[in-house]
Amino acid sequence: MNPLLAAAPAGGGEEFQAPGPELFEFPPLFAGGPEWLTKPVLFAVVGALLVCAVAWSAFASPKLVPRGMQNLGEVGYLFVRDQVARPFLGKDSDRWMPLLLSLFFLIWTWNIMAVVPVVQFPVASHIAFPVVLAVSVYLLKIYLGIKNQGFKRYFTDMIPKGLPLPTYFLLVPIEYLSTFILAPFTHAVRLFANMFAGHVILAFFSLVGFWFLFEQPTIKGVPLGIAGVIMTIAMTGFEMFIQFLQAFLFTMLAAMYIGSGLHADH
Repeated sequence: MNPLLAAAPAGGGEEFQAPGPELFEFPPLFAGGPEWLTKPVLFAVVGALLVCAVAWSAFASPKLVPRGMQNLGEVGYLFVRDQVARPFLGKDSDRWMPLLLSLFFLIWTWNIMAVVPVVQFPVASHIAFPVVLAVSVYLLKIYLGIKNQGFKRYFTDMIPKGLPLPTYFLLVPIEYLSTFILAPFTHAVRLFANMFAGHVILAFFSLVGFWFLFEQPTIKGVPLGIAGVIMTIAMTGFEMFIQFLQAFLFTMLAAMYIGSGLHADH
């Protein structure tokens, strides 16, 4: 039985276990191993290597008429270029496509691991990974802004001109807080929260199905178990859509932030 938080008693004197915080606590992969070498770290690396392998097989030796992996890779490339890069970066799209394409497929791979048998864990549901990606994108945004607009202009152009002086005492802290704290925070938390919640929901319904069909099968419990299985299947399909959507939104915001660093009018 997985180490989950007890919620309510069931038949037979045993307790039904509902998903709790232990679902996201991971010990080292082996006894005596370093504390940082855990399941999320392992699959984060596996996901990155998988994306590299797919990209290599698709683009290492491109043909004039694409086939197989190259065809699949070009579909992904065109999607990210047309739906993410060009709307925010315009003529600079091609320059930033390697970063945006890698970011999209890495996050999507990490997310979809939630529905892969045996793995069954979305890497992005571990807050450290979205935070590292979001902070990296935001540091890049600030660097590009200072490089292209100058230090003073970058930090002053975001404040509207010509307002009454007392207004600035309220406006400046709010603007800087929103731009440099809240924006990267929400960028990371949006991805993390969706993957975390989806993983808990899938774990809950799959546990309901397993418990009432196999652990404590009763006349009243079996319908609940069947409902749990049906909901698990339905929520798995919905979660796969959310996994794709969150990878798309994270990459789209990354493109928007890069564009705002390159051009003050973004």
